Amino acid sequence: MRAVLKAQINKTDRNDARGIAQMMRAGLYRPVHVKTLRSQKLRMLLTHRKLLQSKAIAIENDLRATLRNFGLKVGVVGTVKFEARIKELVENLTDLVVLVEPLLVVRRVLREQIGILHRRLLAIVRDDEVCRRLMTVPGVGPVVALTYRATVDLPSRFRNSKAVGAVFGLTPSQHQSGESDRTGGISRCGDQVMRTMLYEAAQILLVRSTKWSWLKAWAMQIARRRGMKKAIVSLARRLACDHAPHLG
Repeated sequence: MRAVLKAQINKTDRNDARGIAQMMRAGLYRPVHVKTLRSQKLRMLLTHRKLLQSKAIAIENDLRATLRNFGLKVGVVGTVKFEARIKELVENLTDLVVLVEPLLVVRRVLREQIGILHRRLLAIVRDDEVCRRLMTVPGVGPVVALTYRATVDLPSRFRNSKAVGAVFGLTPSQHQSGESDRTGGISRCGDQVMRTMLYEAAQILLVRSTKWSWLKAWAMQIARRRGMKKAIVSLARRLACDHAPHLG
């Protein structure tokens, strides 16, 4: 719409309104699906959990980088023992304790609230038959299942299961002009969060999981022919399309 309106010589409110009306009359805009209230609430839970998680990780990374400047290396340490490790490093440095303590307090609160939201997420998944069915697919955990459930919302709005992959931006883009016909990478359209979740689930199934499944065998054949990255994307698209029938 912006490109069309910029093509006008004189930009006025009247011309803008006429241009918008002409675009709508030409049928170049389609109706947008408004998600149900339940799906919007589920997405809010997932978004808030992710936001708090990213803030906590940012604080942890900042503490690691700051202490490294003073020759103090945190090293490999889990989430539970992170605070104890930081206090151990700055125990005899009073000036650093004063600077580190506020960040540790904020991190502690963030981690507590993340735990509350995560337990709420697990309770919802536990009581949702569709989410439990989705989790039977290898590589799909509670977060991926609930994200998929909230993103798809109403399965009836898709023509078929293959359309789900296209809506999530996991299908190849195409550029055709005359004799030129090129197939590019995935379109990356649609919901970025869902696309990222599916990619991570596919990566876990293909790289980390030691359990055999026909999905992993199928993806490994693609990896041998076309490389690991394309195999992960193909598996992510397969997960998106194969999940759709479980929502019915």
